[in-house]
Amino acid sequence: MRRRALLAAAALPLVARAAAWPDRPIRLVVPFAAGTTTDILARLCGSALAQGLGQPVVPDNRAGAGGTVGTLAVAQAAPDGNTLLFGTSGTMATNPVIMRAIPYDPLRDFAPVAAYARTSVILGVRPQLGVRSLSEFLALARRQPLSVGTAGTGTTGHLTTALIALRSGVALTHVPYRDGSRAIADLLNGTLDAMVYHPLGFLPHIQSGAILPLAVTGESRHALFPAVPTLAEGGLADAVVEGWWALYAPAGTPGPVLARLNRLVNDSLAQAETRAELARQGLEVMGGTPDWLADHTRTELARQREVAQAANITAD
Repeated sequence: MRRRALLAAAALPLVARAAAWPDRPIRLVVPFAAGTTTDILARLCGSALAQGLGQPVVPDNRAGAGGTVGTLAVAQAAPDGNTLLFGTSGTMATNPVIMRAIPYDPLRDFAPVAAYARTSVILGVRPQLGVRSLSEFLALARRQPLSVGTAGTGTTGHLTTALIALRSGVALTHVPYRDGSRAIADLLNGTLDAMVYHPLGFLPHIQSGAILPLAVTGESRHALFPAVPTLAEGGLADAVVEGWWALYAPAGTPGPVLARLNRLVNDSLAQAETRAELARQGLEVMGGTPDWLADHTRTELARQREVAQAANITAD
């Protein structure tokens, strides 16, 4: 009885703080630079949170080391609801499996709040390559080396390239770039045979006929390209790679704080204007409970670990 009373007494300050929260501006750490897709989505999410909480939600761009600098800052922050992370599939599922000395654990050091949005990516080729389907592309790759560009090592595009090779048994030459725009330029001028990139970056070139989309990497077809089959439809079973974004807090953040944040994120994602903006950017609404996001993070870690280990992908 005495031990129970002591535990209850220790919990009182935490409960009191949760009841008073928020009593000051909230810092939303964005682990990438201003102007990136992650930054744009974080500001959209933060604006909705600020309206619901009655306190400013201030974006804090803490870029560096593939997103690990900002992510670590949140892992080490006080679990009081005043510091949040707008995490990505890269910071929460890819980096932990390709960086040997990563300084945080995505499952141990964070409390999931709510999933926000996701997107598949696209395998596109230059029309001059002479293939019109995934099967034709793989058949050609069996006969001659084909180069596949991506926006960098450890990106969704890199994982997709590795997964295609893993599931098909066909070797592909991965060519990482520092950014997607340079890779697109080389695809258009014939330096690259193919590229894996996000839908919005490909959209104008697909519309003009300069890039031919062969497959999307999601569980279902992409809304912007309903005629383009998935990798699974192209014959590669269990080949799904998606980029996603989600809101996290430091581990130990009080349950009532997490519940309130979760409700506000889901309310925002249900609004027509938010859904329209995400659709405009080629993204799909997610949402859901903290438990769902926890399960999703674990599943993505396992899925990406399989691909990274099989393809020997490391960031070191």
